[in-house]
Amino acid sequence: MANSPGSNPISHGSSLGAPLLIPSKEPGWDSGPGSEPQKVCIDDMLQNYCGEFGYWQLKHFVLTSLAWALEAFHTMVMIFADRDPGWRCVGGLGCDEKESNVCGLEPGSWEWEGGPGSSTVAQWGLVCGQKYKVGLVQALFFGGCMIGAGVFGHLSDSKLGRKGSLTAVCILNAIFGCLTSLAPDYSTYLLLRFVTGFSTGGVGLCSFVLATEPVGPTKRGVAGMSTFYFFSTGIALLSGIAYIFPSWRALYVASSIPSILFLVLVVPFLSESPRWYLVRGKMNEAMKIMRTIANANGHHLPDGVSLALDDEANDASNGNQIWKAATVEKEAISGSIVDVIRSPITRIRLFLAVGINFTCSVVYYGLSLNVVNLETNLYLTVLLNAVAEMPAFTITAVLLDKFGRKPLAIGTQWFSAIFCFMGSLTGNVGISKVIRMCCGLLGIFGMAGTYNLLFIYTAELFPTVVRNAALGSATQAAQMGAILAPFVVILGGGFPFLVFGVCGLIGGMLASYLPETLNKPLYDTMTGLEEGELA
Repeated sequence: MANSPGSNPISHGSSLGAPLLIPSKEPGWDSGPGSEPQKVCIDDMLQNYCGEFGYWQLKHFVLTSLAWALEAFHTMVMIFADRDPGWRCVGGLGCDEKESNVCGLEPGSWEWEGGPGSSTVAQWGLVCGQKYKVGLVQALFFGGCMIGAGVFGHLSDSKLGRKGSLTAVCILNAIFGCLTSLAPDYSTYLLLRFVTGFSTGGVGLCSFVLATEPVGPTKRGVAGMSTFYFFSTGIALLSGIAYIFPSWRALYVASSIPSILFLVLVVPFLSESPRWYLVRGKMNEAMKIMRTIANANGHHLPDGVSLALDDEANDASNGNQIWKAATVEKEAISGSIVDVIRSPITRIRLFLAVGINFTCSVVYYGLSLNVVNLETNLYLTVLLNAVAEMPAFTITAVLLDKFGRKPLAIGTQWFSAIFCFMGSLTGNVGISKVIRMCCGLLGIFGMAGTYNLLFIYTAELFPTVVRNAALGSATQAAQMGAILAPFVVILGGGFPFLVFGVCGLIGGMLASYLPETLNKPLYDTMTGLEEGELA
């Protein structure tokens, strides 16, 4: 329920603060007799004056979330570029096409279908005793993602901001992706995939926070859940791109060009997060964006209303705030992962979020990469996996505000675990092959819902001042899980499904210890969070 201006927001679960009387020198301020200027938090301003999800937020959300498709391109391109292509006999002698692999065949008696340029496996002979190198390059990519998530999570909270960090990672992705297509040998390829992972690790993180922070509290859950449609759409599009460009070098160029287009056609139309401006002390810039939001949504933001951090508003509601001077530029408030660990409330939340993101990532990326072991049409299977994720996003988005974050986080992980356990007991011949593929589709269906939910859930667990740092740590844990996933996949057979089932079971158990965040305020500062949770 939205508060009327001047009402006490403490009585409403979705509000962050209360009115605060201050003088102001901003143009248009009516300081005449009887006027009482108000200072409110961003969530209150969105609910009462600007609109929670109007035209401005919709446009900003769609444009910003396009970056998720770019992350899908740079991440999932490995499925096609590093695939094990088919082979055929050419000499007749010393070659038997009934063999499951080429390890026992005479050199020169067989050749790769599509030639050596069809994949990195064919290019550098990454088979038999060299097969581990495929898992290594994929693991190092996710290792780069882990480092990049931490670095850009910190930069987006501090110096660069959300938009600046997103711009930086897209520039790096475009450069590194195109350079990868020119790799002359495996070692160079390995290095370039690592640095591409470094920049890719910050894409989804910065995009998610930038897209959802200007959204009002009652609409933020559904909006946050909707970002992953763009990631799944990117995977589906990548299947078509990979089919059109069968050469791995051409594929890397084709999957990098969209990053350049995003920088030229989309980034100039994005706005920085008003929450970031607020915690950095840039009050004028934050108010300018809030007025733009109100005007674009057909609302009016009165001149006598200005922004406040949630702890300031809480102090005002308790009668503790004494305003001494009117200043629009305030001292920047910053935080780090150390502050998260120092607080007893956020410390346990961080440890649980890290564990859940790790297990969820092992399952999600493991099932995505495991398509190479299913012995089905690779392009079609990847497309079906991407399509299978989308209903999960819809269902969890619909149920998100009805059942809450916590029950869904538990249920979706255990749903995935059940079908992963079933897949581990199924063979890979005849009809069993189809059954195992269906188990994989249902497994990724459940875990996609969890993966989508975790971003909005984790974001709501921490205040603005450390939100990206906490999300960065959770994302780093997810990348650690992704690092492990390729090595699980190369073991083949039913063992990967067994590992994925165990991880889903453990993840659901960890989620049972997290607090529910449904209809809770999105705090700005550590003080505001601690006061709000202890109230």
